[in-house]
Amino acid sequence: MKAFYGDLKLGILGGGQLGRMLIQQAINYNVTIKVLDPDPEAPCRKLCDEFTAGSLGDYETVYNFGKTVDLLTIEIEKVNVDALEQLEKEGVVVYPQPRIIRLIQDKGLQKQFFKENDIPTADFQIISSIEQLKQSHIPFPYIQKLRRDGYDGKGVYKVTDEAALDKAFTAPSLVEKLIDFEKEIAVIVARNDNGEVKCFPMVEMEFNPEANLVEFLIAPSMLPFEIHQEAENIAKRIAESLKIVGLLAVEMFLDKHGRILVNELAPRPHNSGHQTIEGNTVSQFEQHLRAIFNQPLGNTDCLNNAIMVNVLGEAGYEGPAVYQGIEKILNKPGVYIHLYGKALTKPFRKMGHVTIVDADREKAIEKARFVQATLKVIA
Repeated sequence: MKAFYGDLKLGILGGGQLGRMLIQQAINYNVTIKVLDPDPEAPCRKLCDEFTAGSLGDYETVYNFGKTVDLLTIEIEKVNVDALEQLEKEGVVVYPQPRIIRLIQDKGLQKQFFKENDIPTADFQIISSIEQLKQSHIPFPYIQKLRRDGYDGKGVYKVTDEAALDKAFTAPSLVEKLIDFEKEIAVIVARNDNGEVKCFPMVEMEFNPEANLVEFLIAPSMLPFEIHQEAENIAKRIAESLKIVGLLAVEMFLDKHGRILVNELAPRPHNSGHQTIEGNTVSQFEQHLRAIFNQPLGNTDCLNNAIMVNVLGEAGYEGPAVYQGIEKILNKPGVYIHLYGKALTKPFRKMGHVTIVDADREKAIEKARFVQATLKVIA
């Protein structure tokens, strides 16, 4: 691998905040970075060596972009996999592998993979029409998820009773049993081409009930050691079954009976790992690079208690972003702000995140609540 010598051309499909933070780490490795994104004003545009505005879903655009790099990775799964498979055949290294992206693009295939590999998950049924949905054997209330293109809470619908079927999705989807969970947890696991596998310590998440996306994250989790061990073992089993190269975020539920059920996978850096930049010996972004460069994986130990707060656009505001409260939060020790370079805000748009580190866990949580209450993105 030509990394570290300035000769490696790394392509990133997607120019959002995950790509931006990946570039910030990749600069340390002397690689030439090229980015493809449909938005000419994407957060990555000023940080990379070469930026191309173009569709991630168009075969020719992705194929032609991929022919200009040695190694291709992603920061979003919604990409043209046919083009990636052709590039792979022609010798371009694509990590994560196209077959894994194809699997994870389809939540129905994900669920079938869990079932075939004895990965614990909620009971489910794959549906191709509204008629099948009405005849589902999953009892009310249940969750309906579009098989494709759902993200950050979009493409998810809670079906409470028969009357709610009027607003259900008509596109191919899956229905799954509603889990009465105690906690939402996540483990990020990395695997390189040599087969080395390492997990970051399990984290606990809180979701914004209105936007259904992660708003608050605590690391490391204070749940019992046995829960940590089981969650990490599940993440390792999935990574090894897939033989993935790169990062894999495994989102899970801990139910009221102490059982862990896998919810969804993301084959890339993930919102549940942002706190690793300040909170761990190695960040998720460096670990992803180490994995795809087939280098030894880094030490994932927590350095401190770390709380991550997502900075979301305030409801009722749309337009050029204005940040209120930055000076107040930066006046607190152990507060680190990451803004994503997005010029325009809209309700619940991810505009940045803040990590709070403190040797005292309760003080860290207290400061994080202050950040949540103080830092606002308006227009």
